[in-house]
Amino acid sequence: MIPFRLASIATLALFMSLPAQAADVNATASYVVTLGGINIAAMTVDLKDDGSRFSLDLSAKVAGLGAVVSSGTATASATGRSSSRSLQAEEFDLQTKANGETFTVDVSFAGGGVSAFKVDPPILDNYDRVPLERSHLTGVSDFLSAFVLKGGGLDKSLCEREAHIFTGVERFNITMSYAGDDEATSPRTGYQGPVVLCTVDYNPVSGHFTSSDITNYMADSDRIIIWYAPLAETGFYIPYRVLLGTNMGDLSMVLTSLKN
Repeated sequence: MIPFRLASIATLALFMSLPAQAADVNATASYVVTLGGINIAAMTVDLKDDGSRFSLDLSAKVAGLGAVVSSGTATASATGRSSSRSLQAEEFDLQTKANGETFTVDVSFAGGGVSAFKVDPPILDNYDRVPLERSHLTGVSDFLSAFVLKGGGLDKSLCEREAHIFTGVERFNITMSYAGDDEATSPRTGYQGPVVLCTVDYNPVSGHFTSSDITNYMADSDRIIIWYAPLAETGFYIPYRVLLGTNMGDLSMVLTSLKN
C-alpha cells in the first residue's frame, strides 16, 4: 500500500475559468520524491489535452527506505472530458507492485459521480474501517486530475478550491487556501519563475482505517503545502513542489524537468 499512498500524497484541487486553449497540450513533467532528504522515488506525469478530451499518465519507481517504504512501482492513468473550467475524469486506473504483490484499482465516473469501481485484491472491511456509503460516491473526482489545475492566472484565486476525491479505496475532501507568492530559482529544478503557495487541509470521509497512522497524521497536519507553477501559456497549472511534514522528516516532491 506504500506506493499507493505515495501516489495519493505525491499526486495529494479543481474548478476555475480561463480563456479557451489556443493549441493542444502535450507535456511531460518529472519529479523526485524524498523523505527526510533521502531520495525514495522518481515519478513522471504525461498530460495531453486537445481542448475537449484529456489524458494523464503517471509512472513511478519507488526505491524504498528500509522498513519505512517498500521498493516497487506504481502506474496510474486518468482520461475524460476537458472543459475551460476543469478536467472531469471518466476512467481512472491504478496499479502498484511491491514485495511481489500487485494491487489494482479501476474506477469509472459518470454523471458527476462513481458509476463502478473494482479493487483487486479487495480491501478487507475490518472493524476500524469507516464504511463507504453510496452518498460518498457522488460529486467526486479522481485524485490524479484533481491536482492539475486550470485557472485564469497565477494568483490567489488559484488556491481557493475544494475537491472531493475518490481513490477507489478511500473518499476524502481537500480544501486549498492561498498562502503566498514565491519565486522558484533553483537551476536544478525543471522550472524557474513565479509560483503560488497553496496550503491543503485533508479531511478523510470514508474507506480509511481509523487506526491508520498516515491518515490520522495527514488529517491533523497543518503543514501540507503545494507550490503551483504555470504550464507555459496553456492555462494549466501543475505542482512545482509538494511538502508534507512527517515524524520521519519532510516528505517532498519536486519538479526536476518539464517538456511541453
